[in-house]
Amino acid sequence: MNAVVVLDIGKTNVKLALIDHAGTLLAERRRPNAPLRQGPYPHHDTEGIWHWMLSTLAEFAGMAHVEAIVPVTHGATAALVDDAGLVLPVPDYEHDPAAAPAAYLAVRPAYAETRSPRLPAGLNLGRQLAWLVQAQPAAFARARHILMYPQYWAWRLCGIAAGEVTSLGCHTDLWDPQRQQYSSLVAKMGWQPLLPPLRRAWDTLGTILPALAAQTGLPASCRIVCGIHDSNASLLRHLGGDATPAVLSTGTWVIAAAPGRTLDGLREEFDMLANTSALGQPVPCMRFMGGREFAELAGSRPAAFHTTALQRIVCSGTYALPGFAGAGGPFAGRHGSIVGPAPVNDTERSALATLYLALMSDYCLDALGAGDDVVVEGSFTGNPYFAPLLAALRPGRRVAVTDDASGTTCGGWMLAHWGRVPAVRANVAQPLPLEGLAAYRLAWLSRLG
Repeated sequence: MNAVVVLDIGKTNVKLALIDHAGTLLAERRRPNAPLRQGPYPHHDTEGIWHWMLSTLAEFAGMAHVEAIVPVTHGATAALVDDAGLVLPVPDYEHDPAAAPAAYLAVRPAYAETRSPRLPAGLNLGRQLAWLVQAQPAAFARARHILMYPQYWAWRLCGIAAGEVTSLGCHTDLWDPQRQQYSSLVAKMGWQPLLPPLRRAWDTLGTILPALAAQTGLPASCRIVCGIHDSNASLLRHLGGDATPAVLSTGTWVIAAAPGRTLDGLREEFDMLANTSALGQPVPCMRFMGGREFAELAGSRPAAFHTTALQRIVCSGTYALPGFAGAGGPFAGRHGSIVGPAPVNDTERSALATLYLALMSDYCLDALGAGDDVVVEGSFTGNPYFAPLLAALRPGRRVAVTDDASGTTCGGWMLAHWGRVPAVRANVAQPLPLEGLAAYRLAWLSRLG
């Protein structure tokens, strides 16, 4: 049986999925993706992921003939490598570089050029790199390549360095989405020689290194695909049709994407940005750290709830006002609060958290001028009340939920089978009949100021 492996590195978890030729999931393995705190700065546990991945690949090799591996990762992350490997640990983008940002702001391109908003900590990849030049000059000077995170894993598997536009175009300050070329920052910093040739996300870079094939039992012919940024993987199967819907990619980050819309309405102060699709198209986007915020509101053990709990929240006038993650989003810098009677138990806390996610998603979609159709991808598809709430907040507009809790995995499979588009199996959400929800929404918006 032929199959593809998708390496899906999210901010919270790392996943390996074994998918057959028809797109059916055969096996899945997960591990936490916790940053390491020791060393020069907080950084990703690349060696832990690597050894776990090789062990899991060996397991998968006994289950199917693995014909390709596709890396899919979160954004705002890059690796500095020489011929032997990393010259510095891969920084965690939630680490706030200690150096004052003034020097970086002096060279940072204008928002009108990059459509990359100024973000906290290391969420602008250009700031991470500029800080490393200052803080680790000797190590930075040894680097041969700056590799975006998906292409770092592809390079480790096949030894071929490549660049790719979806990760370069994800609020990095390195990319001009309208011209589809590097921004002026790259020339100012002299980084062009370190950025390898651009390849398409679906290109095969090479085959797995012979030593790795021998270690894992994978076939020597196993292809290593260039790879893609995760929310762009979720978007992939919705592109190219006559009527492209807005896509809500959900997980640690909730990213609302409005393909086909112009960039004219984007506003930096609301963390609105232009991503670049795998097809090289600028895509207006807006996001917030929804998965992290849900955990803050609902607690570490979210409870099951029913419509009655949501109705109590609405009727009692309890509002969760952003933000609860402290990492970008339209209300960055604002401290989250609960207004009105506090939830009395875990059930009400989970109901309030779900209602908050739906309100924030609706806010982002409206700000983008998203059309009538919205498709929900990712982990929130497992919440039975999220999409019906969103549909109720957007009367007369269609909200659909895919049957895939990981649109990233589907997108990775598509890259390995380029030219084949799986059917988008989606259920249209029926609006949840909550009394007073329209007035509650208006009251929530008014409290945002």
